[in-house]
Amino acid sequence: MTKVKMDLIKVLTLLLVLALASKTPYTEGASFALIDKYLIDCGSISDHSEDSDGRVWVGDGSASGLIYLAGNSASVEASTDIQNPNLPDRVPFLSARIFETPFSYTFNVTPGRHWLRLYFYPFAFSRYDPRLAFVTVSVASVVLIKNMNISREIEAQNYAYLMREFSINVASPPLSVSFSLGQVNGSFIMLNGIEVVSMPDDLFAKSIKRVDLSVKITPGMDSTALQTMYRLNVGGQTVKAPNDDLFRLWMGSDEEFILTAATGVTDLASPDRVIGYVNNKTYAAPQAVYRTARSMTNDDSVNINSNLTWSFSVDPDPDFMYYIRLHFCEFVYGQQNMRAFDIFINSYLVEHAFDVYAQAMVLSDDQDGKDKGFFMDYAVSLPSNVTWDESNIVITLHPTNFTQPMKFNALLNGLEMFKLNDSSGNLQGPLPPLSSGISLPEKSSSHRVLKPQIIGAAVGVAGLLSLLIVGCLWCTCRPKKEKNKGSSQTWLPLPLYGSSDDTRSFLSKGSSASAKSNAGSYASSTPSHLCRHFTFEEISSMTNNFDEGKVLGVGGFGKVYEGVLEDGTKVAVKRGSTHSGQGVAEFQTEVELLSKLRHHHLVSLVGHCEDKKEMILVYDCMANGPLRDHLYGTGLPHLSWKQRLEICIGAARGLHYLHTGSAQGIIHRDVKTTNILLDEKFVAKVSDFGLSKTGPHLDETHVSTAVKGSFGYLDPEYFRRQQLTEKSDVYSFGVVLMEVLCARPVINPSLPRDEINLAEWAMKCLKKGMLDQIIDPYLLGNISRASLNRFAETAERCLQERGIDRPTMGDVLWNLESCLQLHKSSLEKSLDECKPGILDLPIQVVELSKLDDSFQVKPKDNNESHSNTKVNTSVSEDSNSSISAVFSQLVNPQGR
Repeated sequence: MTKVKMDLIKVLTLLLVLALASKTPYTEGASFALIDKYLIDCGSISDHSEDSDGRVWVGDGSASGLIYLAGNSASVEASTDIQNPNLPDRVPFLSARIFETPFSYTFNVTPGRHWLRLYFYPFAFSRYDPRLAFVTVSVASVVLIKNMNISREIEAQNYAYLMREFSINVASPPLSVSFSLGQVNGSFIMLNGIEVVSMPDDLFAKSIKRVDLSVKITPGMDSTALQTMYRLNVGGQTVKAPNDDLFRLWMGSDEEFILTAATGVTDLASPDRVIGYVNNKTYAAPQAVYRTARSMTNDDSVNINSNLTWSFSVDPDPDFMYYIRLHFCEFVYGQQNMRAFDIFINSYLVEHAFDVYAQAMVLSDDQDGKDKGFFMDYAVSLPSNVTWDESNIVITLHPTNFTQPMKFNALLNGLEMFKLNDSSGNLQGPLPPLSSGISLPEKSSSHRVLKPQIIGAAVGVAGLLSLLIVGCLWCTCRPKKEKNKGSSQTWLPLPLYGSSDDTRSFLSKGSSASAKSNAGSYASSTPSHLCRHFTFEEISSMTNNFDEGKVLGVGGFGKVYEGVLEDGTKVAVKRGSTHSGQGVAEFQTEVELLSKLRHHHLVSLVGHCEDKKEMILVYDCMANGPLRDHLYGTGLPHLSWKQRLEICIGAARGLHYLHTGSAQGIIHRDVKTTNILLDEKFVAKVSDFGLSKTGPHLDETHVSTAVKGSFGYLDPEYFRRQQLTEKSDVYSFGVVLMEVLCARPVINPSLPRDEINLAEWAMKCLKKGMLDQIIDPYLLGNISRASLNRFAETAERCLQERGIDRPTMGDVLWNLESCLQLHKSSLEKSLDECKPGILDLPIQVVELSKLDDSFQVKPKDNNESHSNTKVNTSVSEDSNSSISAVFSQLVNPQGR
């Protein structure tokens, strides 16, 4: 038997084994037959390496029918026994093939579309430093990856390894995947695995609805390459490759991408539920994807004021278009109009009153839309001049409240996002700057020195030796705290899964390890006379090694400890936590803003520390903690109405300064009672600027950005449109005012349905003239009517649905100061008239009556229930007109 026949038999045997291994639970009855499947374990000579999922990989050193070309130098077969516990498997990651010259892999495949998956896990081997593993990959005229530092990209993505998935249309077989070196001296290519699997040619639509242009486009899909950016089993668990017809991995951690606290609930269909497929495309997604979903809560009053919102970081390049596929399946309700919702993509309304059940009926031409899986496709590109921090695609679902469905709810089962190559055939987006702390080792040179250069070289060497001696003496004599500099130069962000957008934002701004000061902090953006640079040892010392007994509280960034500086000054030390929802971007924003801003009603930043992979902020200690602690839930003494007004005025002054203190202004974006802190004299100071954004330019009306903030305080208009303005802070401050007046949480699920959301409940009570039902009982009898009415009117104006109808923060400040003056005037009037007991009678035995312009109290029958007490909160026409006039006045910001 000839060698050719032996090779042919081997190839046929291999294909048979791979075909049997590829059978999945859902391939039966599928309209797509898998033809090509290659699983190549690079650097291995084994013809049968099985991973933990039972998939068989073949070493590229033994695979017949596969050819790799390595130029003039041989490749190196590398392996390691050191397994990162975060790796999903040993195969194909613990072996690799190393090349120092261009090469290619060629696959004998049938014409049509194929998945191409590349696996990278650079490890130390022999003389090869994984930091120098660079790669450029191309197929035909399309560049898939260009000059990518593999270690750097893995660090930016915060994964243990890197897998890149592409969809390539092979018009003329075979498929040749070419690899070339990066543009760095001494670089090499380390490749761990290649996977090539055939896929249906009709998986992607020929034309896609371009949401930002409201037209359908046909970008030549037959010749277009796509890169998979995200693939999520929304509301469900991870679906591994063997359980998918096309060997796709569906991540189950969609919560990592949800922007706000409104995460909704997960729905699960029974395991025996059989999901039908519209148009019989059983390969569209596994059954597991359509059997799970994420929907909103069961409370309509909460849902109508909230969204389900996911944000995905993408490349900040307007030349790329993104193909978005949303998967739906209604397995809960069995009729139309049970739930309808609007779908927004980057603030563009792409579907109005979308009814999953009804849409399934239309697409399948059936009278029953239940238990039918289908998908909707859209395309969008980012606007120009977008930074890494802003390069997000935001998917928002909001219940439709115009068609009056049975339920105010929304759901999503799955999501896929692909990047399409640009007009030049490029898929590589802009890389983060090479200043993340990965220092590239210099390769030694062996070039000869010519005779005319010998004298100059000798002088240079002598000078270099002198510098080395001086450097050694300096290193020996420098203070101990400088010894941490080395560790800070490899500073990495907190290992928050899925925070690549934060990392890239940090890297793109040049605040790198190479730009650190001697203390390991931002040398350029943080002047030392404004913000001190602490070492980790100093922080540890001032907090007694982060003694749990010194914990003042826990916030979204991490725990806050009480600390003491060398001079005895008390400070608050906020330490970033790996379990927090905030990361590098929030840390840097806080440092940059508070290093430049100084105001009596803004918390002062004493310093920060980024030593030893930590992110720590040090503030002035606010002795009385957050405002919320003094309103409810802690048992602290009640605040008087005068104290509450003064606190609100102080916070308003701080926010007004943010909005008007610079050319563009600053939008806080997270105004709430826990971010209003009180010092020892109960002076209010606004804190926590991690989510703050620079305001719009003069020729712009808003800032387009992902929705961030705290549930219950978020501006509904910002929620729906992802358009941030100063009026978003005004809305949040309106919620704060209601919280101050009512002394209850903004969201309380234990209350009746219509009372859960404070802002919504308060607005209803105000319109019905039932303010007594929500006001803090402690305040009854202690507020003048004029002051209360002005305060309630101010809060109501802040909580208007549309931002254009809300006052500015300057107008809010003017009105709060007016409230305080009205209260003082009424108090002085009451004292002048010598009306005893007006402030001291127990609230349990008082009732309110109108006398002149103030609330007064008189003894009441103890048998009467306090709940029967009513307050006449109607405002006279004169009062209304005067209040309206207040909001029409223009106030000079410099006069504040």
